[in-house]
Amino acid sequence: MEASRRDFLKKAGAGTVGLAVGGMLPGFSATGYSRIAGATDRIRVAIIGVNSRGLALAQNFVRQAACEIVTICDVDRQAAEKCVKEVKKVQDKTPKIEKDLRKVFEDSQIDAVVIATPDHWHTPAALMALQAGKHVYLEKPVSYCPREGEMLVEAATKYGKVLQVGTQRRSWPKVIEAIEALQSGIIGKPHYGKGWYANNRPSIGTGKVTAVPEYLNWDLWQGPAPRTVYKDNIVHYNWHWFWRWGTAESLNNGTHMIDLLCWGMNLKYPTKVSSVGGRYYHRDDWETPDTQIVSLEFGQEASLLWEGHSCNGKQTENASVGVLFYGDNGSLFISGGNDYKIYDKSNKLVKEVKSDIVIDPQNKVSPAQQLDAIHILNFFDGIRKGTPLNMSVEAGHKCTLLMQLANISLRTGRTLDINPADGHIVGDSDAQRFWNRSYEPGWEPKI
Repeated sequence: MEASRRDFLKKAGAGTVGLAVGGMLPGFSATGYSRIAGATDRIRVAIIGVNSRGLALAQNFVRQAACEIVTICDVDRQAAEKCVKEVKKVQDKTPKIEKDLRKVFEDSQIDAVVIATPDHWHTPAALMALQAGKHVYLEKPVSYCPREGEMLVEAATKYGKVLQVGTQRRSWPKVIEAIEALQSGIIGKPHYGKGWYANNRPSIGTGKVTAVPEYLNWDLWQGPAPRTVYKDNIVHYNWHWFWRWGTAESLNNGTHMIDLLCWGMNLKYPTKVSSVGGRYYHRDDWETPDTQIVSLEFGQEASLLWEGHSCNGKQTENASVGVLFYGDNGSLFISGGNDYKIYDKSNKLVKEVKSDIVIDPQNKVSPAQQLDAIHILNFFDGIRKGTPLNMSVEAGHKCTLLMQLANISLRTGRTLDINPADGHIVGDSDAQRFWNRSYEPGWEPKI
């Protein structure tokens, strides 16, 4: 039975996945979509890291006809138990709970894993999964540091498994339409692109050293990161703002917009990267910038700018997140949603395409569940039919690297010269020290 099931996963055509596309997306309400396909036909999935974003992904994956969630993995027992309850609302079978992701990878019954852990775990976990023969759906950013991203690209080629990056806008229909219009010359040749993110994040305060909660495995939570004491203002979200585990707002949200800009303008690696900013709004433990300006130069071809305002929610173009392309004959605006606008050079609106799906870009857990399902189905099509992925690991590494370079520029206090052939830093040994990171002994990732 198991051999025939795996053979089916390799050879299956449009059948079950096509049924999910036709039946799920319009209403996105039918509890029990995962019951449509026969149990032996489904892709068996483990969700790793389910406190917030991972929980939303579990709720989305379980609604797909091609999926059966067999394992929920989290170092936080309470988060895992909550996720199991949510999955059970849709799926008859109860997933088992596992706290150590290494045991998940040892399970031969699992076909694919979804990784929604903190950033410092992304590449190490994905490498383990690929080595164990699992397909991977990996939330952005794909890596903590540039070398990890390179390792992930190498491993995806070496192990030959499907690796979809969770930059979901690559699958949103109106966004795709906008990019296609841009690349067809709707505003002429674009020379400049601007992206932004704005929010009103509160202070995280000053953490106190305290006992680790009994439901949390702090050692496994830290994993590959160098060990430190537990404080009461780190887990579960504030880790984003500590350099030991997080990668700042630039990679938390900025990667989405930089990816759209590079995708739309067919840009690869820059020639210069500079960034300024700081922690201005509160006096607390927050280490990364709450305000950051990123400038990327692509020789004489184009330039990009991204602005991050984590603690001032003033919107641009009436949107808290978005991108603007500036071309010879006009401009094109994509908000944080599945929509776009085109203006002529006199700033006259000449076309507006709206989405009938409401999106909340401020929702840090699940801003666009219905649209994100398309990205998940593309992942399943990649596994079952070899369909090209909407967001490959190579593209995921590129947009991640650009923001990593911006953070390196900010932390060194100077502009970086970049080799446009491969994105590497040129002639700056001090900046080069950020290309990799220090790991807890015994936890170093390997290809």
